[in-house]
Amino acid sequence: MSETIGAGQARILLANAAKTEQQERPAAESLDVARRAGAFALRVPERFGGTWADAATTVRRLAELGRYCPATAWVAGTCGTAKTFVGDVFGAEAPDEFFADPESLACGSGHPTATGVRGPGGVRVDGRWAYVSGCEDAAWAGLAVMVDGTYMFAAIPASDLSVERTWDAAGLRGTGSHTLVARDVLVPEARIRPARPPGPALHVFYGTTVLAPLVGAARGALDVTDAMFASDRKPSMTAYARMGESPAARQWLAEATLLVDRAERTLLAIADAADGGDVSPADHARLHLDMVDAARDCRAAVELMLDLHGASGFASANPLQRYWRDIAVGSRHAHLRSYIGVERYGEALAGTA
Repeated sequence: MSETIGAGQARILLANAAKTEQQERPAAESLDVARRAGAFALRVPERFGGTWADAATTVRRLAELGRYCPATAWVAGTCGTAKTFVGDVFGAEAPDEFFADPESLACGSGHPTATGVRGPGGVRVDGRWAYVSGCEDAAWAGLAVMVDGTYMFAAIPASDLSVERTWDAAGLRGTGSHTLVARDVLVPEARIRPARPPGPALHVFYGTTVLAPLVGAARGALDVTDAMFASDRKPSMTAYARMGESPAARQWLAEATLLVDRAERTLLAIADAADGGDVSPADHARLHLDMVDAARDCRAAVELMLDLHGASGFASANPLQRYWRDIAVGSRHAHLRSYIGVERYGEALAGTA
């Protein structure tokens, strides 16, 4: 994939990956790199100073970030989906203030776990949204709300909401996917609209923003493994002087590399399909399964890399274990659930969807 992050910026992301995980939110230095790389403006309409990048461009940028810090890339992907959702729901009436700073971080949730009551000045909202990645650093949130039985989407300043630090997972700890809480928050009518389900192409796009950081993470894990092969490290309890002298180690390195390359090609092909726009229900289901396969390739590749490293791959100081945990957790996201994907593909093929 093409590079937009320089070597110095990559070093900043790598150097702050442990800090990001420990504090359960992206390090300020990492957010600054993502911002300067344009990651938060990818899905801002051009009239607001953004790029409204296509899916192919978006996933390339997210994967590149994920190569050095998967958690930061995940937060950038969530920002992209939130801004896309607001742009899609509001259209030409998108609130100017939401997009006023194209480089600001947004977060969001499409789960309508809050309710709204109409009153003077707009809709008063109460509720909670779990697993909102990046919520502690976001300026705005795009959130689903049920109002009089209608599914609606609201653009709410993060300052009007509170955060409960509920995120506690084995991987992607640095995403800060905590719970947002609204207590009698007044949302002006101009910032809330009825929302329709995203079409197949847009739904596929949302899935790629989940997959791309994981593909980048697998590439980052491969960087760690390549560095090991370039070092004086040798297979323990053998007569080999270096890892590369072992035919079996070379084979496993080749297999892991092929899996990462295939996951990357699959991601780009899916993004191209989303950009094409003409996605049928059967296409949608198949592309979902393609995403699942790419995520599995990432998992399988990192397992091979850990086998090559041995127990040292799980040392706290070894970034490989963080890539492994981030991929293990992220690849179980709802957008990458395999059994539901198989069900929907079967329904589409049988004409029962």
